[in-house]
Amino acid sequence: DRADKHFFPPSLLWLMVGDRKPEDFTRSFERLANRGVELRRGNVTRIDPARKEVEIDGQSFAADALVIALGADYAPEAIPGLAEAGLNIYTLEGAGAIHDALDRFEGGRIVILTAAPMYKCPAAPYEAALLVDAFLRKHGLRDKTNIEFFAAEPRPMFVAGPDLGAAVRGMVETQGVAYHPEHQVKEVDPAARRITFTNGTTAEYDLLLYVPPHQAPAVVRDAGLTNEAGWIPVDRHTMQTKFEGVFAIGDINSIPLKMGRPLPKAGIFAHGQAGVVANNIVHSWSGRGSPRKFVAEGMCFIETGNARAGIGKGNFYAEPMPQVEMRGPNLFWHMAKILYEKYWLYRHF
Repeated sequence: DRADKHFFPPSLLWLMVGDRKPEDFTRSFERLANRGVELRRGNVTRIDPARKEVEIDGQSFAADALVIALGADYAPEAIPGLAEAGLNIYTLEGAGAIHDALDRFEGGRIVILTAAPMYKCPAAPYEAALLVDAFLRKHGLRDKTNIEFFAAEPRPMFVAGPDLGAAVRGMVETQGVAYHPEHQVKEVDPAARRITFTNGTTAEYDLLLYVPPHQAPAVVRDAGLTNEAGWIPVDRHTMQTKFEGVFAIGDINSIPLKMGRPLPKAGIFAHGQAGVVANNIVHSWSGRGSPRKFVAEGMCFIETGNARAGIGKGNFYAEPMPQVEMRGPNLFWHMAKILYEKYWLYRHF
């Protein structure tokens, strides 16, 4: 891994509004040694999938099974001016900077935007809008603030279906957040604090929060592992790539659904895929247990502020459309998300 610590990504939203500090949800990777895992820090500089070899900062390693879990790289530089103008919701540094900016904020116009129609954790920017709204109400600033959400996608959480999308949109609009779907950002002028979209419209802001474009790391593209969309195609049940004994899990892979869109990039799916791959490697090598298939049963908490959350859960491999239902929002699901955070950090570190 490039980092020396793990952080629990869903907690970035709480950090953003001051409900967490970084140390509350970060853990050292050194703890993995207690589980018999040898950690190598550095950058993956080459992958040879045919030979199952990788290089980390130039040092070569050979494998009997290779599991690629490099995630998605953020590419705000793909949109001129975006990185200079706004704050990234999806990084530890960005979430901390958002908290600092909200603490200084005295009113004005806040814009939240998704810079591309497909990104990981599809609920997160909508949760961000709702949590910012709740933060401003708590501090007596909501009447002095306009919040606008510009989405590159046609509706919230598109792959989860129109019913869930309508429910999430309703949550946002009920709180007075203006929602503008199908607005693809073209460029941002940091000096003028102006956003220009490909449809010719513009928007001004005092504080800009964004989800950046995503792309696969260059090393997997250079290895010839990616498809025309730039991600690694895999068998939808085993996560194996076109190379025997080489697997790709999590945000870096691409699994097409019957509806014509890929399976969303989400931590719940990465976790499930990791379990399937690990089980099947053990079975292949030792004969213990039986093979498993990834079935894309998933769920996602949706924080709405004021100690309330909803949950969307269902079968994303269902045809012709994923079958996902929404429950809440209420206190129960908010507490469930808190407990899941605690469970994750305790169980794995």
